[in-house]
Amino acid sequence: MKVSWQRSARVSRSRRKYGPQVSLDGERLTKSGDLRSAQAAGSGDPRRAHACPADGRWLMADGRDPVSEVEVSWDNSHQLSAIRHRPEERQRRFAWQLLLVCCVGLLGIDNKLSRADERTEREKQIDVAISKALGHLAKRQLPSGAWALDQFGEQTSSTSLAVMAFLAAGHVPGEGLYDLQIQRGIRWVLDQQQANGMLIGARGHGPMYSHGISTLMLAEVAGMTDDALSERCRDALKKAVRLILSAQAVRKDRGSQGGWRYHPTSNDSDLSVTGWQLLALRAAKNLGCDVPAEQIDEAVEYVKRCSFRNRGFGYQPNSGSSPTRAGTGILCLEICGVHHSPETLGAADYLLQDPLRADQEWFFYGVYYCTVGMYQVGGKPWEQSKGHLIPLLLNLQAEDGSWSGRQGQERGLGTVYATSLAVLALSVEYQYLPIYQR
Repeated sequence: MKVSWQRSARVSRSRRKYGPQVSLDGERLTKSGDLRSAQAAGSGDPRRAHACPADGRWLMADGRDPVSEVEVSWDNSHQLSAIRHRPEERQRRFAWQLLLVCCVGLLGIDNKLSRADERTEREKQIDVAISKALGHLAKRQLPSGAWALDQFGEQTSSTSLAVMAFLAAGHVPGEGLYDLQIQRGIRWVLDQQQANGMLIGARGHGPMYSHGISTLMLAEVAGMTDDALSERCRDALKKAVRLILSAQAVRKDRGSQGGWRYHPTSNDSDLSVTGWQLLALRAAKNLGCDVPAEQIDEAVEYVKRCSFRNRGFGYQPNSGSSPTRAGTGILCLEICGVHHSPETLGAADYLLQDPLRADQEWFFYGVYYCTVGMYQVGGKPWEQSKGHLIPLLLNLQAEDGSWSGRQGQERGLGTVYATSLAVLALSVEYQYLPIYQR
């Protein structure tokens, strides 16, 4: 045991971890436990030295512990021989420690029981719903490793959403029940990357949608895979990020600067495509990719221009809001570090007053953005929003664990699309995906 020694009876606040020290009239000496130098340096009996063990228990100048009595033994050369609690004090301390442990243990058990009680029936329902949904997604994976959209076939977007659904529920490549499905999905997406970095399948609407979603997936999964697959993910991610940055830099009109649209060469922007690119860039930056801060700032300014009178967000600047677009704008600003801005809080208030409904177009797209966005806002807005959105989702799940779009274009996209987004929304409080973390 390392001990600091002081001549003064005043309690010292030092917690040095090295050898015994002596302080006489302001002069500190170090002598590896040998107090003869202290005796020579000044008057006084070294047996009256003030001892303070390195663990922070302080002894008074006469050798007594402020809490419990101790015995301090010295040999004939005035070196420390032993320091120990007296037997009766050890027993008393043991009794108090045992009582303390029991009390803490009972409090811990009570807290765990309370937490078990607090882990409501709703949370258990979420777990069951997610488990059933992942079973459905596993069955819908194609032999190639891809997941398809009914209307468009195999897509990097649907495959990446499905992979992220497994990740968000706590499953990782290389282990567990869905290891094979996850790895096959990742490898299929990597195989689709084009020479310019674009992550896109053979056909589809708006290639930058697929690219942004797939880039986000690679950024989330790159730190979860084995060395070989991780290296491949990181290489693909660098190319994908470069394409996003170059697409943002295309000359655009003043209102569209900083955003993205359907193609890498588009000279205008919209909030929907911009949302996926921002999520991808933030996730890539979190992983260590080179993403200039000024380009994130430009994208944030574009999102703010889409704010509709601080009462939601429009598809483009000067257009009206909807719950889906409000959720998109909230998440974009929050994940970029613009917390609780007037635009965000106004949009959150709008969502609480006019919440997302299942009969609205792009419901599943909206439920993802509204859930994750409001979770980032936190506090009462999140609790109130969660109380509306989670039951709504749970009630829409089919017996086979799937969800299906019921309105507009979502009806043609199939269960993989809707189920993946539903799982990503329901699992937000699990916080397994880094992008979900506040």
